[in-house]
Amino acid sequence: MRDRSVHRFLIVITVALAIGVTLSSTQRVRNDARPAIPPDSTAQDPPPSSATTTGCVRDPADLPPPPPGPDGRPPNYLHTCGNRIYDARGREVRITGLNWSGMEYSGYAPQGLSHRPWQDILDQVAALGYNTIRLPFSSEAIEPGRQISGIDFAINPDLQGLTGLEMLDRLVAGARERGLKIILDRHRPTAAQLTTLWYSEEVPEGRWLADWRMLAARYYGNDTVIAVDLHNEPRGEATWGSGDLATDWRLAAERAGNAVLAVNPYLLVFVEGIENYDGDHSWWGGDLQGVRTAPVRLPVPNRVVYSPHDYGPAVSEQAWFADSHFPANLAAIWDRRWGYIHRDGIAPVVMGEFGGRSVGDDRDGQWQKTLLAYLKAHEMGALVWSLNPNWDTGGILGDDWHTVEWARQGAYQELLAPPLDTGARGVFGRAPARFTVLFRQDGTEEPTGTTVLSLQLVNDGPDTLNLSHFEVRYWLATNAVPAPGQELTVDASDLPPEHVRVDPVSTYHGGQDHYLRVRFDPRAGSIGPYRRSGKVTIRFRRSDQPDQAPSSNNSQAVSADVQEGFGEPDRVDLYVDGQLIRAYQLSS
Repeated sequence: MRDRSVHRFLIVITVALAIGVTLSSTQRVRNDARPAIPPDSTAQDPPPSSATTTGCVRDPADLPPPPPGPDGRPPNYLHTCGNRIYDARGREVRITGLNWSGMEYSGYAPQGLSHRPWQDILDQVAALGYNTIRLPFSSEAIEPGRQISGIDFAINPDLQGLTGLEMLDRLVAGARERGLKIILDRHRPTAAQLTTLWYSEEVPEGRWLADWRMLAARYYGNDTVIAVDLHNEPRGEATWGSGDLATDWRLAAERAGNAVLAVNPYLLVFVEGIENYDGDHSWWGGDLQGVRTAPVRLPVPNRVVYSPHDYGPAVSEQAWFADSHFPANLAAIWDRRWGYIHRDGIAPVVMGEFGGRSVGDDRDGQWQKTLLAYLKAHEMGALVWSLNPNWDTGGILGDDWHTVEWARQGAYQELLAPPLDTGARGVFGRAPARFTVLFRQDGTEEPTGTTVLSLQLVNDGPDTLNLSHFEVRYWLATNAVPAPGQELTVDASDLPPEHVRVDPVSTYHGGQDHYLRVRFDPRAGSIGPYRRSGKVTIRFRRSDQPDQAPSSNNSQAVSADVQEGFGEPDRVDLYVDGQLIRAYQLSS
């Protein structure tokens, strides 16, 4: 827990070793350039077999080649065959990703952007091995003129003034750079509405269909967007196969799928389940029993992917969690509700949402470990809920939006499939190294003339690095250097203090004539990927005029720099392997 006292100030200096991502513009294609959909608008996928892959190498839809992508690369769209998914080169692939929530709410942008640059977050997703991001959004978010908010624009200056739709463009382009794929998830009609059906009074079905046509056209030819998830978690009065146009989700999914494929026939169409089927109650969007007798029929074959959601007892109690055979009873429940779709080769199943804080031996942990084992045994795809920490399920990231929750990540790691692309940056998952030094000025309760400062190093990259590679310089004026003969003490949490070396160095630069050099010997240990070092606290008495405040023209933090939260006053130098990667902006 960070100390938020007004007596302490935290300065964050973020360091990038690599040039930021250059975003490609979204390609636009005229409607008359799109290939015609096969004339049979009621065509169904041919009866598949889970035991054969004959004909799977080539897309059975037999469409003409799509146009080149935004960067000129030939698109590599996906298609289904039986219960498997294949790319355009005939390679069997599996979608294993996570959800990044936020665009469905009033800020119209993914959460976490008040903590970090959006590019850093995408780097981390790729480095952790996920190959796909499901992006929830609301219909409201993609309305013209809806500007994004809830973002620290000092950290994300390139997002200033963007609309929700332009934010989506940035994320798609950034994902493309990193070899990540995107599933667009229409999560709710408006930021304030969580509806049982796919339409509402504010956003009728016609608007829903028009939105999907617009998005399908916007990313036509850009194979970063591989799929559309038509609507999140139909429930309540939603039916499957009833024939009621107002409630039959299967028919609505066909109407929306037709609208999408009429514009972009290369996309996969994700269809979730419903909550109640024939008296059987499941999770919102979790029941797909109706597919057995009433599958979703689309005009382009081999495009449907069924995508149930499933959660554990920590989210909500269900009757099956109280069964005396729990958790051994779960596989049969999943088989009945959606597992049979995969088992019988009807279509692929990709778990669209699942997640929980525990992977231990409590009930929630038993549920989650059992589900992971089921998905792995059947080689099904899955999308974790969520990257975000601020849910009842917890997140892949901790509350600081940097630290990885390694117990969960380790469990999900067993499920992850190879990447679907490499991206323009090269090898998938190799994010550029970024390092941060956190600096806090302490000592407000210390005797006058005493300086106390705390440092912490952050590895915001995919590789482990020994602390001996780092050097931090804290600049001092003459009246602020340690007094001769006065003890300079070092306290370190999670680090042996004897392996931290602090030396005053005399040099002149920009009005400063000394700095404290903080170094580490190899025995101090390492910082793992996306981890922080222990805190190092340095305390000393100043030499000249000890009863006066030190000069403000050095690394001393003053209240004008930061209040609550973070600031970037650029007052500490950071070196890695002798290379200066962030310098204190000294006055001349």
